Amino acid sequence: MERPPGANGAVLSLLSLLLHLASASDIPLSVQQVPTITKQSKEQVAFPFDEYFQIECEAKGNPEPRFTWTKDGKPFDFSDPRIIASNNSGTFRIPNEGQIAHFQGKYRCFASNKLGVAMSEEIEFIVPNVPKFPKEKIEPLEVEEGDPLVLPCNPPMGLPPLHIYWMNIELQHIQQSERVSMSQAGDLYFANVEEHDSRNDYCCFAAFPRLRTIVQKMPMKLTVNSSNSIKQRKPSLLLPPAAKGPKSEVTVLRGDTLVLECFAEGLPTPQVAWGKVGGDLPEGSDMEDNYGKTLKIENVSFQDKGTYHCMASNFHGVATHDFYVTVEEPPYWTKKPQSGVYSTGASGILLCEAKGEPTPVIRWRVNGVPIEENPFAGDVVSPGEVSFTNLQPNHTAVYQCEASNAHGTILANANVDVVDVRPLIETEDEESYAAVTGASAFLRCKFFASPPALVSWQKADAARPLEGPRYHVHENGTLQVLEATAEDAGAYSCWVENAQGKTAVTASLDIRNATKLQVSPRDPRIPRSHTLELHCESQCDPQLKPSLRLTWSKGGAAFETNGTGDGRILIDGARLTISNLSLEDQGVYTCSAHTALDSAANGTRVTVLDVPDPPENLRLSERQNRSVRLTWDAGDSHNSNISEYLVEFEGSREEQGRWEALATVPGEETTALLPLAPYVRYRFRVIAANEVGRSRPSRPSEHHATPPAAPDKNPQNIRVQASQPKEMVIKWEPLKPLEQNGPGLEYRVAWKPLGAPGEWEEETVREHSLRVMTSAVYAPYEVQVQALNHLGAGPEPQSVVLHSGEDYPDAAPVVHGVDVVNSTLAKVTWSSVPKDRVHGRLKGYQINWWKTKSLADGRTLPKEVSVLRFPGQRSSGMLPALDAFSEFHLTVLAFNAKGAGPESEPYVFQTPEGVPEQPAFLKVIKVDKDTATLAWGPPGKLNGHLTGYLLQYQIINDTEEIGELNDVHITAPAKASWRLSNLNATTKYKFYVRACTSPGCGKPVTEEAATLGEGSRGVGKLPEGVNATEQAQPPEVPEPGAEHEVRLLPKNWAGNNSIFEDVIEARGREYAGLYDDIATQGWFIGLMGAIAVLTLVLLTICFVKRNRGGKYSVKDKEDLHPDPDVQSGKDETFGDYSDSDEKPLKGSLRSLARDLPATESADSLVPYGEGDHGLFSEDGSFIGAYAGSKEKGSVESNGSSTATFPLRA
Repeated sequence: MERPPGANGAVLSLLSLLLHLASASDIPLSVQQVPTITKQSKEQVAFPFDEYFQIECEAKGNPEPRFTWTKDGKPFDFSDPRIIASNNSGTFRIPNEGQIAHFQGKYRCFASNKLGVAMSEEIEFIVPNVPKFPKEKIEPLEVEEGDPLVLPCNPPMGLPPLHIYWMNIELQHIQQSERVSMSQAGDLYFANVEEHDSRNDYCCFAAFPRLRTIVQKMPMKLTVNSSNSIKQRKPSLLLPPAAKGPKSEVTVLRGDTLVLECFAEGLPTPQVAWGKVGGDLPEGSDMEDNYGKTLKIENVSFQDKGTYHCMASNFHGVATHDFYVTVEEPPYWTKKPQSGVYSTGASGILLCEAKGEPTPVIRWRVNGVPIEENPFAGDVVSPGEVSFTNLQPNHTAVYQCEASNAHGTILANANVDVVDVRPLIETEDEESYAAVTGASAFLRCKFFASPPALVSWQKADAARPLEGPRYHVHENGTLQVLEATAEDAGAYSCWVENAQGKTAVTASLDIRNATKLQVSPRDPRIPRSHTLELHCESQCDPQLKPSLRLTWSKGGAAFETNGTGDGRILIDGARLTISNLSLEDQGVYTCSAHTALDSAANGTRVTVLDVPDPPENLRLSERQNRSVRLTWDAGDSHNSNISEYLVEFEGSREEQGRWEALATVPGEETTALLPLAPYVRYRFRVIAANEVGRSRPSRPSEHHATPPAAPDKNPQNIRVQASQPKEMVIKWEPLKPLEQNGPGLEYRVAWKPLGAPGEWEEETVREHSLRVMTSAVYAPYEVQVQALNHLGAGPEPQSVVLHSGEDYPDAAPVVHGVDVVNSTLAKVTWSSVPKDRVHGRLKGYQINWWKTKSLADGRTLPKEVSVLRFPGQRSSGMLPALDAFSEFHLTVLAFNAKGAGPESEPYVFQTPEGVPEQPAFLKVIKVDKDTATLAWGPPGKLNGHLTGYLLQYQIINDTEEIGELNDVHITAPAKASWRLSNLNATTKYKFYVRACTSPGCGKPVTEEAATLGEGSRGVGKLPEGVNATEQAQPPEVPEPGAEHEVRLLPKNWAGNNSIFEDVIEARGREYAGLYDDIATQGWFIGLMGAIAVLTLVLLTICFVKRNRGGKYSVKDKEDLHPDPDVQSGKDETFGDYSDSDEKPLKGSLRSLARDLPATESADSLVPYGEGDHGLFSEDGSFIGAYAGSKEKGSVESNGSSTATFPLRA
């Protein structure tokens, strides 16, 4: 049928419109339709190690398709019992059992029903043979040295790829080189043989990796005969062989790899070069393989076609070959026919275009049969299209378009379904949808209709379809509501209508709040190596909260859920922490939130600050004798502006590598005019600084040397060092190397007496000191020091006044008197030594004094001199810390820098009486319900005649309040004990005893004790922790001169069942007359008996328990008074205490010791000491128990003792 010009375009436009309306979705399977192949196999290889081989073909259609196969263009019978067919598809399996070679071929699947036939592309089933080298006898090869040689491999055919190796029988590779190389075909080429090429085991191995097979050719023997007349020759080509002539043609497919080979023989070994006629070799050409004998071009394109030139050359000539390369291509689609659904009376067109090289041939089929054999009435067929008009239901069919050339065939199926059906809505009715405010909401209404249908949406409470720019209905029926708001929530209905009828579904829409994010801090600037912490604050609709998921990314690359494995980057939900920041960590960090309905993101730019990079490219210009200009290029500032540059120099001739600061330059400048010193060979470097810190130093500049000059300055700090009388040792600070200005540095020293009109004496020295003899002691001189070098002298020097050496003073002061201020302080006055008798600069006066005797007992003391110096010119001084009531001698002398002069005549003075020191100790030796007996020791220093003691006491108990202080004046100095009466029962007291002389009383010694209750006997202070049942009588004060021993035997089983015995000996100390009123009492005799009985009982119990393996329990005591030191002692020494049943009788202990302070330890022996708890440094579990009691009360005291006997260690 003839078509008017332009009709093609009209038909295409109409077809496009019809398809737009009719194909709102794929045709449902509930509607009758032609078969469509949905799955098919590609090339299938029957590997011998597979269990079976499956060839697939699946299709859909209504009615359900039937499947048939062809093999090599002929029908293939499924009834073969060796194949297993699948139900409801065309797929079948070929078990790998026995011979399957007869199944090799090209298969095609056909799926058909009453409406049409779909066909698959050809599926090639390959049954590879096991490759083998033929069994053959290879004759030995014998050649002359220098001859060319080719060892053929001729590998067997097999499934590619093929890899070839040349090895010996020991599987060692044959070494290849420019002289010996292997071609792609596997042959081994020798450009010229050498004698060492001789061997009898040249083996060619062919490997087929897909078949997991390697085969070996029989070994070849090669003998190279040496020759004395090896002739060199020009090259000739071995590959391509000479038989092909100077040119050959090569065809390669586009996208493949082109490999050209050029192997030549000759002597010396030829070199191979490649080129392209009329142009350059393609970019990426590889000539590295086979030492330049192979040209490889990967991913070949049509631009790579042309003539390639190979040239082999040596000293004697060249050999060439040209390769004419053509590039071809298998067919590929440019326009592929598309399936369509049409209504009765419609028109359509199928387009089919393909390209390739050579140009593909297009062939049409209908239902698998060539179209010319079964044409439809009204079809217009041309190579590139099939058009039809006035379609009827019986025109339903499957069209196939096939494009083929020499390199392959491609096939496309296009369904033509002629259907008239009422709209079918595939979306479920009453679907619920949700969206967030500000985003688009989508309500689906997927449908199929033929002829074409119209879709409209309306809200449940509106009578008219939705209209306006915010509503858009897509081709597939979906309604899009743009920028949804809360008012858009509600019920909706979708209506689909065509000529066959009308259908509707309903849906509901819920609008929720959008998710919002804020990352903080905003755009932080963090120094390198610091820690960055970012927080992501989110606001989310409550109904979306369960689905909220936060993620972090940097520059679009997401982090792992928990950060990095090394722990440097940690992610904890909304918090991102990066430690030890580096410059690579800077960038944009984004927090993303994802919910079931929406997503949000917010980012912040992190800037990492670092010290600048070192300045670069240092340059010197404007070179002058005393200056030079230094210029440099700034390095990277690493996000922090450079604030300044520090210019350093290296110029010391003695200390190479020592850099010193020279100048500071503002950060915006990169040049500086530097002041220089003469006679220095400079190098400079620059350091950049910003807010983070300083850069590494730049590379040093070139050297710059300044010429020498006379010194610019003279030495400083001219002085005289300590010297002998009538001499001066003059010293000064030498000039630094940079101050010397030239070679030959010396110093000119000039001097003369101060005010003398005569000439200057002078001397020139190299050192920085000079010794000068003078005529007088400590005489003033004018001194000058001037610097010199080979180029001249420094500036005119300034004079300084120095003195010659000092001598000892030769006169003594006269002591005018001593004013005794108090018993420990005296003021001494003396006359000054005349200035001319000092013989130097007076530094001060010195007082020497010593105590000659004590006025208390009149004893003369050995001379022990004390010294006190008073600086400067003065005539009096105070002597502190003197002993009271003593006689002293003193002398006074003057001293200067040289030393001290003669002493004055001794002066005698005495100090008056003072208050005594505190008594040596205070003990409460007996307590009763209303009385207490105290004993004390005399003070160490009486500081006068002892007049008596002041005894004071007050109630303290265990409260914050204290009672009134009561005084008892004891006027008998020899009295060393006192019995207080009329005390309150069951009351704690604090006692103070002071020793007194005529001037007054000294500091007190204190002690605390408690009176007993009604009905209790008087006892001494009991050692806590000792069971009262083990005491016949409480311990009392022993007679003077007597001594007793208390032996404690605590037993504590350690891990090795050893017994620790802690023996503490305490012996009484005798004080004459101290216990006159005690030793005569009856209870003292009872005490001695009690101690004997107690000792015997303790020894008996210990002996019994040791034999029984028992343990002396201390644990209960320590449970009552826990102490960390005790616990530490246990842990380190004893281990845990045994919790045996052998425990003290706690009730008995408390009945006897209830008046003792609760804080004191019941098993301590410290109360038997003299206030020095350090005497009892015990080990183990007793350490914590031997702590002293705390003092209470307000009366001043700097010493105390416990309330029982003084014992001698």
